[in-house]
Amino acid sequence: MTTALDQHFALLQQSLDLRAYRQQLLAANMANADTPNYKAVDLNFSAALRGALSGQGQAMPLATDNAAQLQPQSTAEPAAAFVAYQAGNSVRLDGNSVNMNREQAAFARNSLQYEADLTFITGKIKTLASAITG
Repeated sequence: MTTALDQHFALLQQSLDLRAYRQQLLAANMANADTPNYKAVDLNFSAALRGALSGQGQAMPLATDNAAQLQPQSTAEPAAAFVAYQAGNSVRLDGNSVNMNREQAAFARNSLQYEADLTFITGKIKTLASAITG
């Protein structure tokens, strides 16, 4: 059961979840920069966000024995369907395709976008709080 408040914050919630998941992928790429045969991966963020908002790739619901039990609403696992190997990276002799300059730039940009989403959600909360308190 989703409330109007859940629907109001759905886009930013999904965006924050997906950006956090992408940050994990980029960090894993950087951590494996010297691992032989490691192939760099990334999240197709726009496709994952569209999929999350339209309900594609949702995790299977958990079996519950009580109607009061809530289902988890995480986008991290279904987002894995939108993870792909990075195209265009040169592969070194050891088979590794991590480009540290690209990874660091993508990591920094994703961090800024995450902070921007947090700023937007903070602004929405402040607006709602001022509407409630008058």
